[in-house]
Amino acid sequence: MTTTKQSTIFTGLVLAAALLAVNPGSVHAVTAPVAGTFAFDLYDIAVNDLVKGPVGFIGGVFGMIAAAVLLMRQQLLPAGATVLGSGLLLKADSVVASMGALIF
Repeated sequence: MTTTKQSTIFTGLVLAAALLAVNPGSVHAVTAPVAGTFAFDLYDIAVNDLVKGPVGFIGGVFGMIAAAVLLMRQQLLPAGATVLGSGLLLKADSVVASMGALIF
């Protein structure tokens, strides 16, 4: 067998194993904790006070300014990634409420 054929077979086997490992019946979305539940204080400080508060807003604005500087330097890929990250930081409350985490 040639190395190209071997790598194609190996890639196919890895992809098949990855697809077979996913069991959609056991996936549960995690919702934001409510007052009195486990780790609510940690969530409240990290998300509500920092990310959704003034620290997250300042970080998002700083990221947009950094992206503008990167665009002026003709660094398009880092500028795009910075804009994406800053936009997620500025709209973190919507992202946290809509995405959640997945537990397998």
